[in-house]
Amino acid sequence: MSDKQEKPLTAKIEGVLPVGEHVEEVQNPDGEKARHRGVYLLPNLFTTANLFAGFYSLVCTMSGQFNTAAMIIFIAMILDGLDGRVARMTNRQSAFGAEYDSLSDMVAFGLAPAVLAYQWALIEMGQLGLGVSFIFAACAALRLARFNTQIGKVDKRWFIGLASPAAAGVVAGTVWAVWAISEDGVAAEDLHISFIMVFAAIVALAGLLMVSNVKYYSFKDFDFKGRVPFVVMLIAVLAFAIFVTDPPRVLLVVFLVYAASGPVYMATRIRRKNNRNKNATGVDS
Repeated sequence: MSDKQEKPLTAKIEGVLPVGEHVEEVQNPDGEKARHRGVYLLPNLFTTANLFAGFYSLVCTMSGQFNTAAMIIFIAMILDGLDGRVARMTNRQSAFGAEYDSLSDMVAFGLAPAVLAYQWALIEMGQLGLGVSFIFAACAALRLARFNTQIGKVDKRWFIGLASPAAAGVVAGTVWAVWAISEDGVAAEDLHISFIMVFAAIVALAGLLMVSNVKYYSFKDFDFKGRVPFVVMLIAVLAFAIFVTDPPRVLLVVFLVYAASGPVYMATRIRRKNNRNKNATGVDS
């Protein structure tokens, strides 16, 4: 009688504890569907590290360590790049990994930079600054949700909208670069209101670019394993030398240029299209 009572209790405990296997249905290259149990460890470890980096950046922001919080966001970018590359190299991609990666990115590149921007400078603007910070966080969430629905449907060479790590790099790079001006750092009360307004515009624009239809080169088709001309290696060495001279400002410039590359590319395409239409009209007339 006691054995019969213990079985339902054990079943209830196992139903509460997260010990059940994750089962995922995937489609094999031959078109047949297969069911796989469990999750891949290695790429998800990098994703977990990315999530922790975002969480720790938030903790540093709340304790007033703004420069550290900004630097950790850049560390999260490295971890985010590694988890996807490791998954592709080891052929360990999964729907679970994609969703987990998006949730981690939301913390590291959505919430962390938004809270950092508010606590460092936008807090001086009151409710308006809070609204600008929320715009960035909300746009990051929308960007990540839209990205998941476009996997396998768009050209992998291009991002539709500014990638959330790049948008976070613009915000964190600004904080880190300005903070590095002084050994003791630059707090919100030390910033001029005109700079705070410019920074608010940058934060809002970075957020809106994430949900725009502007195309950005993804670098996913760049071959890191193949042979390259010797001059490419020389350029890489020079770039590294420039980076180590002043990492905060170099990173800020890099991410600002990348954020601007999308609108510039779009404007160039529109201009070329207009010129072709004008030439075609001239020929027809």
